[in-house]
Amino acid sequence: MIVVGDLVTDVLVSHAGPIEIGSDTAAAITVGGGGQAANTAAWLARAGRPVTLVAAVGDDAAGRERVAELTAAGVRCAVRAHAGAATGSVVVLAGPEERTMVTDRGASLLLDPHDVVAAIAATEAGHLHLSGYPLLHEGSRPAGLAALAAASERGLTTSVDAASAAPLRAVGARAFLTWVRGADLLLCNADEADVLAGPGAAAEQAAGLTTYVSNVVVKRGAAGACWADRAGRIWHGAASRVPVKDPTGAGDAFAAGLLDAWSSGAGPQAALAAGAALGAEAVAQIGARPR
Repeated sequence: MIVVGDLVTDVLVSHAGPIEIGSDTAAAITVGGGGQAANTAAWLARAGRPVTLVAAVGDDAAGRERVAELTAAGVRCAVRAHAGAATGSVVVLAGPEERTMVTDRGASLLLDPHDVVAAIAATEAGHLHLSGYPLLHEGSRPAGLAALAAASERGLTTSVDAASAAPLRAVGARAFLTWVRGADLLLCNADEADVLAGPGAAAEQAAGLTTYVSNVVVKRGAAGACWADRAGRIWHGAASRVPVKDPTGAGDAFAAGLLDAWSSGAGPQAALAAGAALGAEAVAQIGARPR
């Protein structure tokens, strides 16, 4: 499988209670690899799936560390280090139920269409997974569009993760859905589904979005997930019940489990279950990557 998107440094601030605005809040702070695409690639490797990540970092110590981490985790990295640019970084404020991200995309905005197309041309993978983040920013958008076009030309199946509600809202649902039209699968969480389809029941949102893509999965955290296809069929998957330590990266792990199963020939129900299992493993630990 080939994954295209972001590779950044996560500064994870894990706090047990509310943030005390203007004062001190006790927290555990860790620094390590992050980025939706990179996290998904790492969880795919954890599931035993051969995976290549295409991304951009700065020609700096952080970039070298991020690539080394993924390589050690079993991910093949087609990652360009851009001279004069800083590797992107994200401060993640992670509470027991939710996380908020403060983002400097850095070199991620320099993702090059030529690098993406070359990596897809060189791969023997049958599936492309695109993080939505490249599409949500003007600098990296050509690379995201090139990834989908090159995959289609070579006959790869394709999936897209909608990435994040706020930047989705900024670019507009109509534009984003135009960019991903024709993909085989769209994954979005409840907030992203509200942006793309309008408020409503998850099954109705997923079914409505199949106007643009063949299959849609709406993730609802502890409430499970639902899958709709263009034929009008709906499947519901339950979340695995585990104590939640940190929700960071849970959606990326869910996507990896689902994609690994689906790419192996599993149907929607089994793929949802596989996604839930890997997502449960993610929330039961601190950090966005498998340990």
